[in-house]
Amino acid sequence: MQRALTAIQPTNILHIGNLFGALLPIVEAQRDSQTFLFVVDYHAITVPQDPKKLNQAILFATACYLAAGVDPKKTIIFQQSLVPGHTELAWILSCLAHMGELERMTQYKDKAKKQTEGVSVGLFTYPVLMAADILLYDTNLVPVGEDQKQHVELARDLADRFNKKFGKTFVLPEPIMRKVGARIMGLDDPSKKMSKSAESPRNYISLMDPPDVIRKKIMSAMTDSNAIIEHDRRRPGVANLVTIMSLVTDDSYATIKARYEGKGYGDFKKDLAEAIVIYLQPLQAKINGFLQHPDALKDILEDGAKRARELAEKKMAQVRQNIGVAL
Repeated sequence: MQRALTAIQPTNILHIGNLFGALLPIVEAQRDSQTFLFVVDYHAITVPQDPKKLNQAILFATACYLAAGVDPKKTIIFQQSLVPGHTELAWILSCLAHMGELERMTQYKDKAKKQTEGVSVGLFTYPVLMAADILLYDTNLVPVGEDQKQHVELARDLADRFNKKFGKTFVLPEPIMRKVGARIMGLDDPSKKMSKSAESPRNYISLMDPPDVIRKKIMSAMTDSNAIIEHDRRRPGVANLVTIMSLVTDDSYATIKARYEGKGYGDFKKDLAEAIVIYLQPLQAKINGFLQHPDALKDILEDGAKRARELAEKKMAQVRQNIGVAL
């Protein structure tokens, strides 16, 4: 059975891009793959975090996983910091990674520009830890958004480099992206990905946004002067909204275009906002329900970490043997 793995940083603002780009693909993958989904809390601290808020965000992310349909009986759900193999393997891989490779990582460049204080070494080496996350479990498939594909390619390069130097050890992972929804763009700037770290909350639709907030964000979303409602990549603002409409209604692009022929953005945006509200309401209710039982969420994370540690330790024993440190 193939293994599929994905992870999301803990934050109290997960958005529809996270849902469609990462969570729902792992729900689909758990039907016929051994799946792993974890909270990457060590990735989160590459930028400043409030410890209390981070602690709460770990449980919130777990609640979102479960509400989206991730089944802890089918998927190993855990907290990254509870499995020491992640950081141990990251150090070993960092001794094989090249500075130039990490300097080319686009996410590092983007995040580094936003930081007003000194950029941490952790932010720079973040892709190596991500590579360790993937390779530690002999992962075959990694559901990712388009912006993370570069990181999976680095994991492949490091795995191949290690295998050639120390013998066959790691599986080379493959990135998989949804045909629709792999990259949801910002509502205020459709040239950039929807991001929970965006300067303006108008950029994203949070999974927990109330109806009035969703309506306001959609009505102010950037479009263009051409009133035709269609999915045309040359018109990124409209294309992004049509993509979201397709995701929350399961309607095709052609169906949506035909429905709004002769109508303007006003009608389309109102309908889109209501469709998102209807789509998110049951999810929000489930998230709130899970958050009422924090001890149960902690138990799920600990149980998942126990299962993950067993697999990780087997791999790390092989790695230590192959590099010559195991006596």
